[in-house]
Amino acid sequence: MTRPAANSTRRNGTVRCAIYTRKSSEEGLEQEFNSLQAQREACEAFITSQRHEGWVCLPKAYDDGGFSGATIDRPALQQLLADLTAGRVDIVVVYKIDRLTRSLADFAKIVEILDARGASFVSVTQQFNTTTSMGVRRDKAALSSGCEAHPAIRSSRKQPEQAWRRRNV
Repeated sequence: MTRPAANSTRRNGTVRCAIYTRKSSEEGLEQEFNSLQAQREACEAFITSQRHEGWVCLPKAYDDGGFSGATIDRPALQQLLADLTAGRVDIVVVYKIDRLTRSLADFAKIVEILDARGASFVSVTQQFNTTTSMGVRRDKAALSSGCEAHPAIRSSRKQPEQAWRRRNV
């Protein structure tokens, strides 16, 4: 993946960050504060921590509540991909990789779109960040080996099992 240095927004110092959130079920979305809002707050805090790099959070909400991550046929994700293609987004920020997609093939498609636009991808709770050349090399290598080798994915898959063992041993 390439860094978005070629984008015109980088030249004037602004890096446009789009936050994508997803929750598989509609359960709890009616609450005053729900999972989508919690994901957004964490992503906003991360973007704020990168303000010195010129990062700004785009006000548009790309929220897919009640949609599975098994497919990319989701309204907010499709709008995000259209905005990426149109050059309106420099970095896609998610709370966790599986909020974007659970499919390696779909993730590869999204990465192609990011690459074509010189855009980057960041997961704030996992060590997945393509805004640096080191992150690009490591993350591309992990993807080419089937994604399971990526440390962020390995650790996130082990956490539920480890929590269950602590409760039941």
